Amino acid sequence: EVQLMESGGGLVQPGGSLTLSCSASGFGFASYAMNWIRQAPGREFEWIANIDRYGYTTQYADSVSGRFTISRDNAENRAYLQLNDLKTEDTAMYYCAKDFNQRFYGFKEMLRWSRGQGTQVTVSS
Repeated sequence: EVQLMESGGGLVQPGGSLTLSCSASGFGFASYAMNWIRQAPGREFEWIANIDRYGYTTQYADSVSGRFTISRDNAENRAYLQLNDLKTEDTAMYYCAKDFNQRFYGFKEMLRWSRGQGTQVTVSS
C-alpha cells in the first residue's frame, strides 16, 4: 500500500521560507517520479513541481518557478520542497504525490495520483 506523509508546514510571514518533507513507503520509491501539488481554500488542486526518479530533472509551475525547489533522497525514501520568498497566495494545503511514471509527462492524471494527508502552509503577516 502506498503511504505518503507530509510534514514541515506552518505559519510564515511573506518573504519567508519553509521546507516541506514527504516520507514514502509501500512502493519502490526510487522507481517513480514525485510531485508536489497544493490546494488553496475553495480552489482546485494545482500542480506545482515534479522530480524524475533519479532526481536529475525537475519541472515547475510558472507560479512557483524560481522560488520553490523540489528534491529527493532515494536512500531515505523522501522528497522535499523548499519554499522561498513565500507570498500570501501560496497559502494552501500541500501534498506530495506519487507519479505513475518515471519522469514528468504532464499533470492530467493529477487527481488520480496517490497522495498523503497534506501539510498546511499559511503565509500571513
